[in-house]
Formats: sequence, C-alpha cells, structure tokens
Amino acid sequence: MSVNTQIKRITTNTLQEMKMKGEKISMLTSYDYSIAKIVDEAGIDVILVGDSASNVMAGHETTLPITLDQMIYHAASVVRAASRCLVVVDLPFGSYQGNSKEALNSAIRIMKESGAHAVKLEGGEEIRESVARIITAGIPVMGHLGLTPQSIYKFGTYTVRAREEAEALKLKSDILALQDAGCFAVVLEKIPASLAKEATESVKIPTIGIGGGNACDGQVLVVHDMLGLNNGFKPRFLRQYLNLYDEINGAVKSYINDVKSGDFPNEKEQY
Repeated sequence: MSVNTQIKRITTNTLQEMKMKGEKISMLTSYDYSIAKIVDEAGIDVILVGDSASNVMAGHETTLPITLDQMIYHAASVVRAASRCLVVVDLPFGSYQGNSKEALNSAIRIMKESGAHAVKLEGGEEIRESVARIITAGIPVMGHLGLTPQSIYKFGTYTVRAREEAEALKLKSDILALQDAGCFAVVLEKIPASLAKEATESVKIPTIGIGGGNACDGQVLVVHDMLGLNNGFKPRFLRQYLNLYDEINGAVKSYINDVKSGDFPNEKEQY
C-alpha cells in the first residue's frame, strides 16, 4: 500500500517517507476554491498556490506583478477546499529577496491569513539566511532552483537552465545549501534530466521536477496548462490531459446559439 493512501492529511513528513520508499509525489497548482476542491478530491499529494497566478489568473506577462495580498487571497481560497493534500504557497517577488526579516514577516502573513501549510522561495545560497529564519519560526520551506521565473529579467529568456558547467555546479551546490538550511523539498525547473538526477541523488529531501526529467522524486505542472485551458502554450515538458479551451469555447457557442434562437430556456427551465 502506498504512503499516500495510508494517511488522512499529507504533511512534509509524508513526502519524506514517499522519497525513502521510492513513491513518486504528485503536485499541481491551484488558485481558487472550485479547481482546488476537484484536485484535492482526485488524490493529489501537494497543491502549489503558485505565483503563476500572475500569468494564468491575472493575464500578466511575468510572475513579478502579483502582490503578497493577492497571493494570500488565492491561498485562502485553496485552503478552504483542500481537506487532504499539503498546500504550499509561493512567496511573491519582492516579499523576501535580500531581507530575511521581511521574508519572515511575509511567510508569517501567508501562514496566519491563509491557513496554508508551507511556503516556497526561489533561489539558492543567496536566500539561505531567509530560509533558515523562516524555518526557525516553525514554517516549512520548499526551495526552487533551475529556471526561476521571478528572475526572468536577469536571465532574459525562459530557455533551459544549467546547461553550462558553471551554472550546473552552482545548482548542485545550491541544493545542498537549501537542504542544510532546512528545506523539506526543492522544485527543479527546466534543467537537463541528467543534472536533475544527479541533484536528486545528492540530497535526502524530495525533488519536484517541472521539465526536470523522470529521476525527480515528483512532478508539478500548472493546472491550466495540464487541462488545456491555455491555448497555444505547449512546452516540451507539458503533457496536456484535456483540451478545455476548445471544450469551453464550444459550450459557450452552443449557449449563445440557444439564447439567440429562443431555445433556452425551455418550459422545463422556467418557473
């Protein structure tokens, strides 16, 4: 029997047990009550309330504009729906970089005001102090290495990270630093599969891949991408399980036609 099916509420300790037993960890993003309820009841291990809400919910080009207040709003909506899975919330850009006291205050606000179970921060050695300070307050922290979308203007591209030796060496050093600082897991985004495998085998904590290959201890996708709500966004790492864009588009067109023709509502649909 899997670790997943034996417990009523998944915790950071559950994920550690899953890694030790070789059981893969499933993670998806969610940003609202309705989707989170479906995802949680389907049996997902972890919901990430990602700052990708800036893109898929608000229509921004990058993750940078979303605020801490907005992240708390999305997180609280998800927490109200999730009765079983672990809920992790991204600290948004500007709420933790370069100031460990501000990072702690941001993390405390998320935990107190949303009821979430953990926070996620992007970066390696440079955020180690913030990670340690947040964990000292009793708040679990998930790390994030590789492609870090909050640094998009620094990198200037969303292409695969850590192909060059220097960056690969830094990532291998950073994941050890995050483990030493107390992170319970690390997301590895858009890096060579061989590097992700090496990084995963170098640490005792779970790794969650998104474009990081099959050797990671788990996988995460943006739920809008996986369900095909985002028309035209199809990176190599994405497996699209539905095409809801076309399904919803067709349903809306049918509704419009029924309203225009007078077919809706019919006698059974009125009082």
